[in-house]
Parts: sequence; C-alpha cells; structure tokens
Amino acid sequence: MKLPVIKYLTQFIEDNDEDFVIETIETLEALTELPSLKDEELDVIGELISNMYGAIEVNKMIKDGTPKKEALNSFMKRVLGSIDT
Repeated sequence: MKLPVIKYLTQFIEDNDEDFVIETIETLEALTELPSLKDEELDVIGELISNMYGAIEVNKMIKDGTPKKEALNSFMKRVLGSIDT
C-alpha cells in the first residue's frame, strides 16, 4: 500500500462518491479471473485494489470524525503493524 495513492483516492472519494471506487474495485476483482493475466499484472491489480480498500477505510474514519491526517497515519500504522507480525 502506498500512502500517497491512498491519500489521493481519499480526496477523490470526498470530491466525488465512494461508489465510484467500489465499482472500480468490483471491476478489477472481476478482471483477476482472466486466465491469461500474468503474475505481474495480477500483482499490480492487487496493489490497486488494496489501495482503494485503504482509501475507503480512511474515508470511514474521517466520516466518524477523525481528522484526515490522523486517519491516514493511523491506517498506515495499522497496516505496517500487521506486516511486522
């Protein structure tokens, strides 16, 4: 996951609508079923999906009253913490 991408997508959700990101996730997930995709392509799609889910999670935290910067930092700490264990 990349914080700048999540930050950008979070802003996109605020400016537009979360539904755009959800529909994009659904489209990308459907694409992963294509048997001719190479592992590298699947990795890129997976990274995009992860970042989009991250942005949705950060957006929920912001809606619950967490300041944007704090929500982003908190989310990334959780992600990094889960990687370390």
